[in-house]
Amino acid sequence: MIVLRINGREERLDVDPEMPLLWALRDVVGLTGTKYGCGEALCGACTVHLDGDAVRACATPIRRAEGREVTTIEGLAAGKGGEHPLQKAWVELGVPQCGYCQSGQIMSAAALLSKKAKPTNAEIDQSLAGNICRCGTYTRIRAAVRKAAGIEEG
Repeated sequence: MIVLRINGREERLDVDPEMPLLWALRDVVGLTGTKYGCGEALCGACTVHLDGDAVRACATPIRRAEGREVTTIEGLAAGKGGEHPLQKAWVELGVPQCGYCQSGQIMSAAALLSKKAKPTNAEIDQSLAGNICRCGTYTRIRAAVRKAAGIEEG
């Protein structure tokens, strides 16, 4: 039995400790906002927070999350009135095209903003460098991060 907290709720999961966190979240708990992309921790679609740090759920065995706090895209806005500032900025700026990678992009950006309230463009780019967007919306992604951080464009 693996015990962890997912989006503020204690979960007891009777799963193989080596099961990737991604599959536990999607198939066992039913939180499907975290996406499967490459399965090798290269694309970022599966990014979640583990005690506030961005991790790739496809390559993180669930045993590594035991006793820790997991935050998914579904739990990101907890205590923020239903929508995280990044999610608001994403919608306002029309960031997504196909949208598949966006939950991972937002989770990586949220981890950055939790550590650096006003990141530079270089810091944003560096933080999101491991998240692939096949549609190429990187300019809009950076603009949304800046908007959520309250950084004026210019």
